[in-house]
Amino acid sequence: MTARGDTPRPRTGRQDRPVRLGPRSAAALALVSATGVVAFGWPLLADSASGLAHSADAPWLFAALLPLLLAVVVATVADSGMDAKAVAMLGVLAAAGAALRPLGAGTAGLEPMFFLMILSGRVLGPGFGFVLGALSMFAGALLTGGVGPWLPFQMLTLGWVTMGAGLLPRPHTLRGRRELWLLAAYGAPAAMAYGLVMNLQGWPYIAGLATGISFVPGDPAAENLARFTAYWLATSLGWDVPRAALTVVLTLTVGGSLLRALRRATRRAAFGAAVTFRPAEGAGADDRVRPAP
Repeated sequence: MTARGDTPRPRTGRQDRPVRLGPRSAAALALVSATGVVAFGWPLLADSASGLAHSADAPWLFAALLPLLLAVVVATVADSGMDAKAVAMLGVLAAAGAALRPLGAGTAGLEPMFFLMILSGRVLGPGFGFVLGALSMFAGALLTGGVGPWLPFQMLTLGWVTMGAGLLPRPHTLRGRRELWLLAAYGAPAAMAYGLVMNLQGWPYIAGLATGISFVPGDPAAENLARFTAYWLATSLGWDVPRAALTVVLTLTVGGSLLRALRRATRRAAFGAAVTFRPAEGAGADDRVRPAP
């Protein structure tokens, strides 16, 4: 029951999205994603007769993705009119994600930051999620000394993971354990896919030895794909499975508390609410501020 004149607030989850995907930010994100697909998949996409297929510099040339990622951030902020409260929320979550990254660095793929990114993307939407994932990875790389030509690829891939969580179905009836199971079912393959995709970035020059798992420039895509699959199973699967398992465990154990905290903070911040100013009671139109004698 509501008081006279009050209207029930729709429970669609829309109020939990401080950053929306407007036309400019969506176009910039599509451009970066398309470039990212080419950057990751060029060993399988390049024609054997092209110079790209035989170029040892190709992985390094695609590191130019970083300026495009920054352009997405700028376009998203400019297009959404993100206010100081949304910027503060972005800064806090990015700092938290960056602080979690050193906890899993070099420890069998146990990376707790994925759990935080997925739940944040779920509550705050795909636009906020992509920006948060990219900035968190960038800040985490600064903390761990992991800055290199691979960093733009990591930023893009984690941005995809976090954005995907924001694109999951959002019916208002999907709450509690059902929502946690949905996020766990997304988080496990997403964490696995992160390692799989990132291996595409390093495979052409890290596995550049005369072995059965090395990239062979100019070979048919099917043969190189078989070699890449063997390379992923041999070098990365032992890291990807623990990452996926930890993401599921954290989501199902402490995910409910974090979701409630994020939604409470988002409601209190009232993102997108119009700011109005009213004169103080008793103040007249002719009141003036007079300097003290």
